Amino acid sequence: MTTSSGNDTLARLAEVIASRRSGDPEHSYVARLFAKGTDAILKKIGEEATEVVMAAKDGERDKIVGEVADLWFHTMIALSAFDLEPADVLAELERREGLSGLEEFARRKLRQRDGDGT
Repeated sequence: MTTSSGNDTLARLAEVIASRRSGDPEHSYVARLFAKGTDAILKKIGEEATEVVMAAKDGERDKIVGEVADLWFHTMIALSAFDLEPADVLAELERREGLSGLEEFARRKLRQRDGDGT
């Protein structure tokens, strides 16, 4: 177990992604993804999500952890693409803390309905 918090790890990783975002695509995987555009980033997230599902079906704990790490990494690249940070997601999770999943789902449906004007 590490002494730093998960929030610190995510913040540091977000800084690394931001610093590599406009780097040389020949020397940086992150820069290469950004150079390919949002569709490439989103496609990679889809691939990683599928790999998480497959790892979970296999039930191999180490494989699950590795694939979730890949998914989180690529999701953080997407956050950066939309000028968002892990702190934005953490704030949303904190906002939802203490709500039941059904209650949160009902609130989202209400917001959608109100936003649609129906």
